[in-house]
Amino acid sequence: MTTLKKADFYFELPEELIAQDPLEDRSSSRLLVLDKKTGEVEHKIFRDIKDYLIKGDCLVLNNTRVIPARLLGEREGTGAHVEVLLLKRHEGDVWETLVKPGKKCRPGNRLVFGDGILKAEVLETVEEGNRLVRFEYEGIFEEVLDKLGEMPLPPYITHKLKDKNRYQTVYAKYDGSAAAPTAGLHFTPQLLDEIREMGVNIAYVTLHVGLGTFRPVKEENILDHHMHSEYYQVTEEAAELINITKKSGGRVICVGTTSCRTVESAATDEGVVQSGCDNTEIFIYPGYKFKVLDCLITNFHLPESTLVMLVSALAGRENVLNAYKCAVKERYRFFSFGDAMLITDSKM
Repeated sequence: MTTLKKADFYFELPEELIAQDPLEDRSSSRLLVLDKKTGEVEHKIFRDIKDYLIKGDCLVLNNTRVIPARLLGEREGTGAHVEVLLLKRHEGDVWETLVKPGKKCRPGNRLVFGDGILKAEVLETVEEGNRLVRFEYEGIFEEVLDKLGEMPLPPYITHKLKDKNRYQTVYAKYDGSAAAPTAGLHFTPQLLDEIREMGVNIAYVTLHVGLGTFRPVKEENILDHHMHSEYYQVTEEAAELINITKKSGGRVICVGTTSCRTVESAATDEGVVQSGCDNTEIFIYPGYKFKVLDCLITNFHLPESTLVMLVSALAGRENVLNAYKCAVKERYRFFSFGDAMLITDSKM
């Protein structure tokens, strides 16, 4: 590609293909397999993923846990409804939040949730119109949040979630995400056990997914797009597993774009993953040379999104758009609760 325009990553998506509810059996989602070299496509069921893994591979999973970050309350004194979405904890009880309606929530305004179980004061307006808010409560904040908060489902999901756990991976461990690492939603404990028994290593990393994941690219030239910052952590154990895999000639297969962004952010130019924690604003688009990742398990993403650009960097824009066209024709389910895609190579 000579230019990198937003419109180059557009595809037609019928609205009825946006999955509104998770399947009862996580691993029964469909799986589109895309060969990143040839562009060939196969149609499978997610539990068939085992047929594409070999002994010595390393599966990288993001073990972040989604917090019930959506709070519904009112402005003290006026009774006007307000919605607060927790984005990032700054210190103590101060959080960066997205407030709706934002214009009426000015510094000094006070908010009330759950008949006063939780109160908050708006401190200041920060980048992109977000608000810094200080919460007041008795007891443990996480317990109050669990009682009052709702899962922060993406705006394209309009159905109410019956079971909060269906927006968590079965291996979710560390609280901090405003959205789920959705490629991992297809795994069951049984499937993970079967994969381990095959001699496939499993490395856990943590990246707390921010709402910037859903922020549209507005600039026509995608190079002008500013990526949101997200916190990640790679343990010594995970770094060692990934590095040994690479050294031994095995493949690193990331589950989700968040795992991909984590290992690529934590790697040196020579492709050695380093342990530690940091914030990343990495933006991966065609032309990017992957330092660690070989294959990717991912869901189907929004047109013109940074996530479509990332998968295009791995498999080529034309291959990806052709696969998406195929998925639309075959009536795959799209986005967070939708079906999955494996971008792999011919090395089997």
